[in-house]
Amino acid sequence: MLRVVVESAKNIPAKKVGKPDPITSVVFKDEKKKTKEISSELNPVWNEVLEFDLKGTPLDSSSSIDVIVKDHETIGKDKFIGSTKIALRDLASGQVKSLPSKNVSLVNESGQSIGATINLVVAYDPPPNAAPNPNDPQAGDATVDGGGGGEEGGETLPDGTSAVSPGQSANTRQKMFRAQNRRQLTNKPQDFQIRVRVIKARQLSGNNIKPVVKVSVCGQTHRTRIKGGNNPFFDELMFYNVHMLPSELFDENISFRVYDSYSLRSDSLMGEFKLDVGYIYDEPAHTVMRKWLLLNDPDDSSSGAKGYLKVSLFVVGAGDEPPVENRDPVDDQDDIESNLLLPAGVALRRATLSLNVFRAEDIPQMDDAFVQNLKEMFGGEEDKKNLVDPFIEACFAGKKLCTQIIEKNANPEWNQVLNLQVKFPSMCESVKLTVFDWDRLSGNDAIGTTYLNLSRIASSGGEIEANTGESEVGFLPVFGPCYINLYGSPREFTGLPDPYDDLNYGKGEGVAYRGRILVSLSTKLDEKTDKAVDSIHSDDILVAQKYQRRRKYSLCAVFHSATMIQEPGEPIQFEVSIGNYGNKLDTTCKPLASTTQYSCCMFDGNHYYYLPWANTKPVVVVNSFWEDISHRLDTVNIILYITQHLQTNLEAFKTAILAKVPDNQLTEVWLKLLSQLIEDIESFPTPELEGNPNLTSLDIQIKKLRDSSLKTIKEGARRMREEAGEIRDCVSDIEAWADKLKMLAEEPQNSMPDVIIWMLRGEKRVACARIPAHQILFSTHSEQASGQHCGKMQTVFLQYPMDKTKGMKVPVQIRVNMWLGLSAHEKKFNSFSEGTFSVFAELYENQAKLFGKWGTTGLVGRHKFSDVTGKLKLKQEYFIPPRGWEWEGDWFIDPEKALLTEADAGHTEFMDEVYQNETRFPGGEWKAASEPYTDVNGEKSRNPGEFDCPPGWTYEDEWTVDANRAVDEQGWEYGLTIPPDDKPHSWVSTEKMYHVHRRRRLVRPRRRAALPVGTPVERRDRGDPEGWEFSSLIGWKFHRNERSSDTFRRRRWRRKMAPENRLGSCAIFELEGALGLDTDDKEKDPKAGITKLFGANTPTVSCSFDKSFMYHLRVYVYQARSLRAMDKENFSDPYAHVSFMHVSKTTEKLRATLNPTWDQTLIFNDLEIYGDPQKIAQCPPNVVLEFYDSDQVGKDELMGRSFFTPMVKLNPGTDETPTLLWYPIIQKGQKAGEALLAAELILKDKSGRSDLPMAPPKRAENLYMVPQGIRPVVQLTAVEILAWGLRNMKPYELASVSSPSLVVECGGQKMESAVIKNMKKSPNFPSSVLLMKVLLPKEEMYTPPIVLKVIDHRPFGRKPVVGQCTITSLEEFKCDPYVVSAEGARASKMALMMAPAPKHVSIHMEESTPLLEAKEKEKIDWWSKFYASIGDQEKCAPYLKKGYDTLKVYDRELEDVPDFKGLTDFCHTFKLLRGKNENGDEDPTVAGEFKGSFKVYPLSDDPGVTPPPQQFRELPDSGPQECLVRIYVVRGINLQPKDNNGLCDPYIKILLGKNTIEDRDNYIPNTLNPVFGRMFEMTCFLPHDKDLRISVYDYDLLSQDEKVGETVIDLENRVLSRYNSYCGLPQTYCISGINQWRDQLSPSQILENLARLKGLSRPRTEDNGTSLTFNGKDYTLAQFEDNKKIHQHLGPARERLCLHVLRTQGLVPEHVETRTLYSSFQPNLSQGKLQMWVDVFPKSIGLPGPPFDITRRKPKKHFLRAVIWNTTDVTLDETSITGEHMSDIYVKSWMPGMEEDKQKTDVHYRSLDGDGNFNWRFVFGFDYLPAEELCLVSKKEHFWSLDKTEFRIPPKMIVQIWDNDKFSLDDYLGSVELDLRNLVAPAKTPEKCSLEMMNVLEVGAPHKPEHAKSLFNQQSVRGWWPCSIEQEGKKVLGGKVEMTLEIVTETEADEKPAGKGRDEPNMNPKLDPPKRPETSFFWFTNPCKTMKFIVWKRFRCLFIGLIILIIVVLFVAILLYSLPNYISMKIVRPLS
Repeated sequence: MLRVVVESAKNIPAKKVGKPDPITSVVFKDEKKKTKEISSELNPVWNEVLEFDLKGTPLDSSSSIDVIVKDHETIGKDKFIGSTKIALRDLASGQVKSLPSKNVSLVNESGQSIGATINLVVAYDPPPNAAPNPNDPQAGDATVDGGGGGEEGGETLPDGTSAVSPGQSANTRQKMFRAQNRRQLTNKPQDFQIRVRVIKARQLSGNNIKPVVKVSVCGQTHRTRIKGGNNPFFDELMFYNVHMLPSELFDENISFRVYDSYSLRSDSLMGEFKLDVGYIYDEPAHTVMRKWLLLNDPDDSSSGAKGYLKVSLFVVGAGDEPPVENRDPVDDQDDIESNLLLPAGVALRRATLSLNVFRAEDIPQMDDAFVQNLKEMFGGEEDKKNLVDPFIEACFAGKKLCTQIIEKNANPEWNQVLNLQVKFPSMCESVKLTVFDWDRLSGNDAIGTTYLNLSRIASSGGEIEANTGESEVGFLPVFGPCYINLYGSPREFTGLPDPYDDLNYGKGEGVAYRGRILVSLSTKLDEKTDKAVDSIHSDDILVAQKYQRRRKYSLCAVFHSATMIQEPGEPIQFEVSIGNYGNKLDTTCKPLASTTQYSCCMFDGNHYYYLPWANTKPVVVVNSFWEDISHRLDTVNIILYITQHLQTNLEAFKTAILAKVPDNQLTEVWLKLLSQLIEDIESFPTPELEGNPNLTSLDIQIKKLRDSSLKTIKEGARRMREEAGEIRDCVSDIEAWADKLKMLAEEPQNSMPDVIIWMLRGEKRVACARIPAHQILFSTHSEQASGQHCGKMQTVFLQYPMDKTKGMKVPVQIRVNMWLGLSAHEKKFNSFSEGTFSVFAELYENQAKLFGKWGTTGLVGRHKFSDVTGKLKLKQEYFIPPRGWEWEGDWFIDPEKALLTEADAGHTEFMDEVYQNETRFPGGEWKAASEPYTDVNGEKSRNPGEFDCPPGWTYEDEWTVDANRAVDEQGWEYGLTIPPDDKPHSWVSTEKMYHVHRRRRLVRPRRRAALPVGTPVERRDRGDPEGWEFSSLIGWKFHRNERSSDTFRRRRWRRKMAPENRLGSCAIFELEGALGLDTDDKEKDPKAGITKLFGANTPTVSCSFDKSFMYHLRVYVYQARSLRAMDKENFSDPYAHVSFMHVSKTTEKLRATLNPTWDQTLIFNDLEIYGDPQKIAQCPPNVVLEFYDSDQVGKDELMGRSFFTPMVKLNPGTDETPTLLWYPIIQKGQKAGEALLAAELILKDKSGRSDLPMAPPKRAENLYMVPQGIRPVVQLTAVEILAWGLRNMKPYELASVSSPSLVVECGGQKMESAVIKNMKKSPNFPSSVLLMKVLLPKEEMYTPPIVLKVIDHRPFGRKPVVGQCTITSLEEFKCDPYVVSAEGARASKMALMMAPAPKHVSIHMEESTPLLEAKEKEKIDWWSKFYASIGDQEKCAPYLKKGYDTLKVYDRELEDVPDFKGLTDFCHTFKLLRGKNENGDEDPTVAGEFKGSFKVYPLSDDPGVTPPPQQFRELPDSGPQECLVRIYVVRGINLQPKDNNGLCDPYIKILLGKNTIEDRDNYIPNTLNPVFGRMFEMTCFLPHDKDLRISVYDYDLLSQDEKVGETVIDLENRVLSRYNSYCGLPQTYCISGINQWRDQLSPSQILENLARLKGLSRPRTEDNGTSLTFNGKDYTLAQFEDNKKIHQHLGPARERLCLHVLRTQGLVPEHVETRTLYSSFQPNLSQGKLQMWVDVFPKSIGLPGPPFDITRRKPKKHFLRAVIWNTTDVTLDETSITGEHMSDIYVKSWMPGMEEDKQKTDVHYRSLDGDGNFNWRFVFGFDYLPAEELCLVSKKEHFWSLDKTEFRIPPKMIVQIWDNDKFSLDDYLGSVELDLRNLVAPAKTPEKCSLEMMNVLEVGAPHKPEHAKSLFNQQSVRGWWPCSIEQEGKKVLGGKVEMTLEIVTETEADEKPAGKGRDEPNMNPKLDPPKRPETSFFWFTNPCKTMKFIVWKRFRCLFIGLIILIIVVLFVAILLYSLPNYISMKIVRPLS
C-alpha cells in the first residue's frame, strides 16, 4: 500500500479575477487520485490521505509520483497551476518507511518555478510476502550504464542491464548470488532436518487470549502448547525430517501462524510470518538465532504489527553440526527493533524474464515419410527435409511456456516472446529450452535441449572486490540476440525408437548437431506482464536481422594416425562435420570432401589394431557459413592462453612442494609463476569491442566483468609477490585464480557449433568426439587469440555415444591436425600445413567370374564402374572437376593398400584355418558337401593344398584336426539345416540320426621368420600385376592374390586434379560439390537429385609426406598405488598395456597386490613418425597405459587408464633425463589409483647409428629395469611396527577369525607378526614390535605405501586374507631416532600397568566440619561448577566467589579436540577393508580394525655403525586389564523427537562388552533437552570390551522403545593415550568438598611417572613442597596461586604444586565433552547431543577417589502470598434498575502454567464509584529452581497422558478484575501480568498509578534496576498496579488494584502460616473483613437492605407522597363511605 498525505500548499499565484480554488491530484503508475477543492484560497490546507493499492507487488526503485495542482472549474476543464515529481527510490530500498517532502517547489509546463510550494508525506507499507529489497540492483543511488544504448535518465534499459552502484552493501551482493553457498551440495535427494525453536511471543493483540503457534514446513505441521496472556513463553523445539532434492527444499516455505485457541469454536488467526528454507540455509552456519519475527495479518497487508514472535531456526544437512544456542542472561530484555528479522529480509523481487524466440534452423526430420511417399506416388512434391513440426518449451523455476507449433517446417520462424514471471534472485540456475516435435497421436519428441545459465548471463558484481570508486560490474540477466546450438542423438531419422533419445533431453553430452535457435533474453524488475506469450514487436525482429549475417569458414583436418582400436571388423572411415556441413548422411548441404577413405585395421603385434596410413594421410575439407563472432572467441582464447600458462606453472609449483625442494628453488618457481601471470595479463589484453557489427549488450557487460576480474587477479598477484609470508600457503589463492579464469573463459553467446568427428564402420556410426570450434579457430588479432590447437597436432580419444561404462573401452585414439578460419584468411593456412596435398578422383572397375571367365556379365546388382561401396554408378567420361580445378594427367590404376589387409598383418605367429564340410540324407552315408572347404562363416574357401606359405613366414607343423573344441574324437561337429538356409546355425558334438551336416576345423600354425642381420627388408609382394584385388564374395574383404575360390574382383582407377590459379595447400578449400555421375540414369528419372545417393561422389584429398623420421621410445613404468581390488580376495593381479601411436607392449604381470612395483623399462625401437620433428616436440603423442587385472578364468578386467606425454629429445646426445611423476589412473571418470611413470622419445640420426642412452640393466630375458638416474634414489630405512592388536574382526566366509597374524609389506619386503593364538582370550599380538629394514626412496614423493594384510590361520593349511589396509603416506610416522620425543613416551598409565604391584597409596583426607559442608552443599553443588564453567552466572551465584575449580566444557568429542590428536598417540586405529563384495559393488567393506603404529627412520649403510635405539619401548602389558569405568551423563541437547507430540521420553542405555545398563525406570518424560544427571559404574576387561556404547532411547509404554541415537567411545585409546585421558586433571588438589580428588594416583606420582617415561630426572621438591624443579625448569607454588583464593578444602602444598606443573604438560583437563548422537535411520545427521564424560581406572593400580555427585537439582517449594486489599477506578460496566452505573467487582488470579489453581476473591457488590474492598489472601504454591529462576511445573497435558510433563516457566502472576453476573457470563474488566523476577515497582497511591508504569516493560527497553526488582530478593512489596483492557486496538485503563505480594519458602510458611481468603489460620497479617459501604450487598439475599438502600434511598419522596396520597385517598374514601350514613344520621337523629 502506498499512502500520500497531501498536507498543504503556499503562495499559489492569484488569478486575474478572484482567487483560485486549488485541487491536487496525485498520479502513480497511470492511477489518479484527487483531493477535495478548497475554494478561494492561496494557502490551501487539505490534510487528505490518498491510498494506492499495489496489489501485492513491491515498489520499484525507479517509480515516482506526479503531483499536479489545478484550479477547479465547475464548468469546463480544471486549469493547470503547477506540478512536481517525487521519486520513491528511498522508500523502495527499504531505508525509510515514510518520505516527508516539505516545501517542494511547483513548476509550470516549461519547468520554471512558479513560486508556490507544496507539503506532502509519502508512506509505503511493503506487501507481506515481499518488501523493500536490498537485491534490487537499482536501489540506492544506482548509476545506470547505457550498455551501448546511449539512453539518458535513470530508467532500466530494455535489456535489463544496469550497473550496481558501490553504494550498495556487501550484503546485497551476498543475497543476490547466494546460490554459490549451495553449489557444494550435490543435487540428489538427501536427508535434511529443519529445527524450529519457538521461544516466546510479545505484544499479541486481543483480550484474555490463549495463543498457540502452528509451524508448517514441507507439508508437516507441529503446534506448541496453548498458553495464556499477551506475552506467552513457549520455548518448544520442533523437528522436521525431510528427504528431498536441495533445490526443491530451498524453495519450500516455513510458515508461522499464531492462533487464538478456543475450546469450542474454530481457532482464529492472529498473525503470520513466512520465510523460505533457502534463506536460512544461506545464513552463517545455516542458522537464524533468536530473532524476532513481525507478525502480520495475511488478509490485510496494510495493517500494522500483530505482535512479535521470537524464534531460532536451523537447517541441518548431512555432516552438518548444528550450533549450540546460548541463552543470554539479558535475553528477556532484548530490544525487538534491533533484533528483528524483517519480512524485508526474505522478500524477493518480482522479475519478468522476457525470452524472445525468433527462429530456428537445421531441425532434423522427426516424422515418418510414409505420407510423403504416398504423395510422391500420386505426383506430389517431395519434401523430406521438412518432416518436422517444431515448437519451443521454456522452463524456469517450475514454470513452463511454449511457443506456437509450426507444422512441416525445418526452419521455422516463431517471432514470439515468452514472459517468465519469477522471483529474483532465484534459486534456479538456468532457463531450460527444449525444442519439441509435435505429434498428433503419440507424445511429443524432444529434438534438442539447451540451457541458458543465469550465473553466466548475469552478475551480482559481488565477485569483484572493487574498492575503486568506479561503478561496479553487476548486471541483470541479459542475452543475445544470438543463436544457441542444440546437440543430441545422431540426426539420421529411423522409424525405430531412438536408443540415444535421452541426449535430446539434455541428459549427457549430445553427439550430433541438431539445429540451432535464435533467441534473446532481457529482464525487467517489478513489472507485471499481462500476456505470458506475445508476439515480438516488428522493430525487434529487424534488430535481430543484423545478428544473422553469415560469413564463410573453411575447416581442414589432416588425420595422422588412428590407433588403439580394440577389435578389427569392417573398414573404418572418419567424418568431420561442423553443424550440418560435412555430415555425409545429411542431404541439405552441398557434398563436401568431409570423409576419409575407407581403410582396414591392422594388428600392432601386441594388443591393439591401427589404421596403416603410412606416408599418405587422409585429409578432410569442410566449408561452412556462420556468424562472425571472433570478438567473443578471441577473448576466450586469450583468457585460456593465460589460464594454460598459469596451470602449467601451478602444476610445477605443486610438484616442487610435493618433492620438498629447497626453499630458494621453490621461491624461484613461485616468482616465475607470479611474474608470468602478471606479464600475461598485461601483454594480452582482451580485444576492444568497438566497430564489431553484431555486439550485444551482454558482450559489453561481460567485457567489463572480465577486465575488472583480470585486473583484480593481476593486483592480487602483485600484492602476493610483495607481501607473501609462507609461500606454500599461496597454493589455494592461485588455484582460486585459475578457477576464476576458467569461469571467465566461458562464453555464453557462442553461436559457432562444435566440430564433431565420427568414426564409421562400414556405414554405421560407432564413436565420436566433440571439439569446441574456438580451440581450432584461427584469429588475425594475435597468436594468443587463435585456438590452442589451431593448426597443431592434438590427440583425441573418441567415445561411444551415451557410454554407460564411462570410457572403460576406447573405440579409437586419433591424432589429428585441424585448422578453422574465415575463408578470407585461407592463405594463412599455408604456413600451418605440412606435407604435400594431392586431390584425386577415383572409381572402381568391377568384374565377376562366370564359368571360369572374368567379365561383367555375372555382376548381379553391381555396376561396371562404381565408387568404393559399389552402390554408386560412375563413368570416367562424366567426371567434371569442381570450379577452379583441372585435370592433371590421365586415369591410371592405383590399388588402395590400406584396404588390402591380410589376416596375418602385424602378427608374428598366425594360424591358417579351413573347415571341411560333409552332408548326407538323414540316416545315409556322409559325402563331401557341395562346398567342401569353407571358412568359419560357411563362405567358400581354398582346400588345404592350395594354401602357400607367404614370403617371410615358415610353417611350424602340418595340417591337423583341431580337437580342442566341442567335437567328437575325430574333430567333427554336427548340425541340422533348416530351409531356406543352406547351412546349420548351431553345432553339437554328438551325432544323431537326423543330422544332415557335419564339419571339422583344420589348422596349420606358421611363424614369421627372423631375418638374418643385414639382409635388406623386402617389400611385400605387389599382388596382381594388373592391380586387381580379389574377394570370394561381394563384400569388404579383399586380398591381393587370386585364389581358386574367388568370384569377384575389382581395381581402382584414379586421376589427379590440380588447382587452376591457387598456390599452396589452401587451394583444397575450393573443393565443393560432387565430381560427376552416370547421366544415363538422370534421363530416366529426372527427379532423383544428386544428393539422393549416399554420400555423393566427392574427390579424395590426401597429404603425403616424402620423408619419415625414426625415433626410439623408452617408457619407464616404476610403480602404481591404491589400485582398486578386483578380486574377492581383496587384491588384483595387475599388468599394463603401454600404447604409443601404432605400437604397444605389455608389462609383466604381478600377483596379488594393489600397490605393484614393476620397475620396468619398455623399449620401442625404430618408430617411424612422419612430420616435422620440431612439431612433434611441441605436441608429442600420448603414451597411454591401460591397467588390467589378470584373471586365470574369464576375461581380464580393466582397472583404469592413464596417459601422459613423453619427453622429446631431438638431439640424442643431450644428457637431460625424464623425471618420474605420479599420474592419476582414471576409471569410469573417477580416480582409481596413481602410477609413477616417465618416458622419453629420442630422434635417431639419419645414418642409422645413434647415440642412444645405454641399455638399462636386465632383470630377466627381455625384462629391463628402470635405469639409475631415473629411478628414485634409495636409502636403507628402518620401519618399526608396533603391532598392538586386532579389534572387531568380522567373520570371513561365515567363520569367525580366530588365529590371525599380520603381514606388513613395504618396498618389496614382507614381514609377518606372531599369530594371535586365541582372539577371544586376547586380541593383542604376543610380541608387539617388528623391525623391517627396507630400501626406501629418499624423496617422499616416491615413497611406496605400507600394506597391512591380516591372514587367518585356518585348518588344512588355509590362510585367507581377511582384511587389508594401505597406508599411503609415511610422512606422519617419520622420526629422528636419537631424540626421545614426547611422542615416544607412553602414558603414565601404561607404566603403571607394567610396574610391579603398587604399594598402598594413602591419600590423607582431613576431617572437615560436616556441619559447614552440609550448609555449603545446599548452596553449591556440582551443577554450580558446571554452570560456572559454561558462563551461566545466574545459576552458580556464590560458587565462583569462593575460588573453586571450573571444568572445561568441550563443544565436541574429546577425540576431536585438536590438542589431543584423536587420542591416537600411542597407537592409531586403521580400518581393514575387504575387496569386491558378493554383489560386485565397488565399495569395499570394513572387515575390522588394526591397532598399531609405525616409526620410520633412516639407517646408515655402514654395517659397522651401531643401530639407533628402538623407538617403541616401555610398552605396557598387552594382556587383558580389568578396569572400573564411571560414566557421567550430564544432559541431552536437542534430541530428535520420537513421539507424536513432538517430544521424547529419553532414558540412557549403556553397553560395555557383555554388560548392559538400562536406566529405563529413570526416564524423563516429554522433553527434548533432558537433564539426566546420572552416574553409572561398570567393570570391563580391556581390550576386549574397548567399545563403550551410550544410547539414548525413547520410553514407550505399549510399543517397543525407539532408539534416538548412540555414540561410541574407544576406552582403550583413553587408557593408552599419553594425554592422561582416562581421568581429567582438575584445577586444584582438593581433599574434601565437591571437588574432591578422584584419581587413583596423587599428582606427585603422576608427575614422577611422566618424568620416567620422558626420560627425565625425577622432579625435586624443596621448601616443604612450595618449589619444584622439573625438566630443567623451576616452579613455585606462589606463581600459580598468587591471585587465587585459598579455601579449606585444599590438600598439601607439594601435591598442589605437582598438579599445577602437570597442567602445563598438555594433558587432558577435567572436562565435559559434547558427543553427537547418530542413528542408522539417518546415518549422517545429528540426532541430538549428549554432554558427558568417562573416567577409566585400571583396578591393578588401586582404588579411585569417590565419584562426583551430579544428581539433578531439585526444585524448592515456595509460596506466593498475594493480599488483595482494594481496587479503584474500576470500569462501571452495569446499569442498575434504578439507572445507576455500578459493577459487582471481584478479582481473579493465577500463575501461568498452574491455571488449575485459579483463585477468586469474594464479590464487592454494587460498587458505584469503581472502588472495591476485599482484604483477601491468595496463596499459590509453586516449585522454584533458584539457580535457574524458573518455576518447574509438572502436570499431565491431557487426561489421557501417561506422564506428567515438566515445564520450566518464568514465575509470573496474572491478576484480572471481573464484573460478577448471576444470570449471564461474567464481564472482563481488565488485567495485569507481573513477572516476579522483574517486578514493576507499584505506585504508593492510586493517583500515581497509571498504564505508563507497565509500558516500561512492554517496549522491551533495558530495565533500570529501580523499575524492576526480583520479588524473590525483596520478599514483600505493597502498592497499586494498573489493569488494562484492549478497546479498538488500544490499551485503556480498566482499574487499579492494591496488593501486597510476598514470597515465602516452605520452612517460612510453616513458621508463619497464613490461610487462603480470610480462612484460618488468618494471620501474617490478620485480615479483617473489609469495611465495605452499607450499599454493598446482593439484592437477592438482603431484601431489607435492598428496601433500605435501593428502594427507599431513591424513591423516598415518592413513598412519602404515596403514603400521604393513600392517607388522603383513604380519608376521602372513608369520608365518602361514611358521609351518607352520617348525613342520614344527622337528619334522622335516631338517638336524640
